[in-house]
Amino acid sequence: MILEDFLSPVGNSIIESVAEANEQVFGQQIAIHTEIEGLPELEGVKIALIGVMEDRGSDNPGAAHSPDQVRKYLYSLYWGNWSSRVADLGNIYAGEKLADTMVAVKEVCYQLLKKQIVPIIIGGSQDICYGNYRAYDGLEQTVNLVSIDAQFDLGKENEKLSHRSYLSHIVLQKPYILYNFSNIGYQSYFVNQQEIDLMERMFFDVHRLGNLRQKISESEPILRDADIVSFDISAVRQSDAPGNTFHSPNGFSGEEACALARYSGISDKVSSFGIYECNALADKEGRTAHLVAQMIWYFLEGFNLRKGDYPFASKSDYQRFTVLINDGEYELVFYKSPLSGRWWIEVPVREESGLSSERHKLIPCSYVDYEEAMQNEIPDRWWRALQKAL
Repeated sequence: MILEDFLSPVGNSIIESVAEANEQVFGQQIAIHTEIEGLPELEGVKIALIGVMEDRGSDNPGAAHSPDQVRKYLYSLYWGNWSSRVADLGNIYAGEKLADTMVAVKEVCYQLLKKQIVPIIIGGSQDICYGNYRAYDGLEQTVNLVSIDAQFDLGKENEKLSHRSYLSHIVLQKPYILYNFSNIGYQSYFVNQQEIDLMERMFFDVHRLGNLRQKISESEPILRDADIVSFDISAVRQSDAPGNTFHSPNGFSGEEACALARYSGISDKVSSFGIYECNALADKEGRTAHLVAQMIWYFLEGFNLRKGDYPFASKSDYQRFTVLINDGEYELVFYKSPLSGRWWIEVPVREESGLSSERHKLIPCSYVDYEEAMQNEIPDRWWRALQKAL
């Protein structure tokens, strides 16, 4: 597969907008897919930006125009003290059919993942996440998906693929490679109670907006366990991100959105990151595109602070803590990284047919979970993971 078959160059006007800028701005520091020079060499590249100009699966027309609008702001931001090489591979244009776009996203992401390059997808509508997810089919592993969204996007039974039903397509369509789904920031008045009950029955990990806003750092272990992070910009409150048809007065603040992006980047496990539903046509003064650009900046900052923790480091090097609950009925084993000070908890897992679940044996947790165990309380995240593993 040739990447050039799916990707169009970054527009000259965007590149020229920073041609005379300080050499330390983002647009001067990255390798760019241009019309004259073609795709940049990917040797040594760690992160690749991809715009996806597709919104036919959404009731948010205008999202397809956002990738270049985001670039205008992103390219003018100053580069951090980073060593990781970044490339902007340009845009995937909408195919003849929505399914054609999904195939293009799948193929491009798959080729990057094979090269251990993290794709950052600038949408476009959130159903593009389905194409990103299907890119993992050929990697022969189960994956964890974290969606930062005010809703679950399960849709109705047998509903065609859209930004409101992509999750049901992920859960129900073969091959079945989803191990766990987590939602960060759902708002109860936007979610059917039956969907909440379904999430509980499937032992998925869902967190209300109000609970996480009280302590945004508690989202870090959730994102540390993700392979794919999908961020619907409608999860951000309207005052900070007006460029979305589905905005709401409630949601994460812009600062909290950047913190979530940074936690995603710092996770050693996250291998793809997408931001969706930014609507360039409805974006007052470019505020939403500007926020998306800053979120990408924070993801990169986090990425450059990765410590190589589990699953890339051996747990034998970690501090080990054993807690007995209910007079020994449950034995909880915690591990603490000497590199980052972060915590994990061990869960017994079974081997799935054809897919190894060993990579899910240690799940990220926080010191709060350890404190709960010391008070003879079973942490919720361990209990849900145990039920899934049984």
